[in-house]
Amino acid sequence: MIALIVILLIVWLVLAVLGFAIKGLLWLAIAGIILFVITALIGYIRRGGRKTGV
Repeated sequence: MIALIVILLIVWLVLAVLGFAIKGLLWLAIAGIILFVITALIGYIRRGGRKTGV
């Protein structure tokens, strides 16, 4: 499960960078950033949030 989330985060990050690099694809950058944040939040929630103690 963690591997899937990490792969999705990498894909969304690549899309965001491509969107900013190619001037006409600003919409792709915005979509990549939004999907990156959503995927990161889902991963954080499924992990159980913050773990207390070490």
